[in-house]
Amino acid sequence: LPCIGKGAGDMATVDSPCLGICQLDLVADLCIGCFRTRDEVAVWGAASDDVKRDILAKTRERRAASKERI
Repeated sequence: LPCIGKGAGDMATVDSPCLGICQLDLVADLCIGCFRTRDEVAVWGAASDDVKRDILAKTRERRAASKERI
């Protein structure tokens, strides 16, 4: 997965959660670095700030859930 939106110099008000790891867990369909789905990564650059905040909320939930399984 390409790292989209980080350090691009754009005027985005919602920062990308990209950590530069950019590896997709094919079973979960999630990036193991930022916990976004493939579709969420793809739409990030064109998404509104509200959509980005929704995605960030989902990534926080996914990250918390993954720690509960450890």
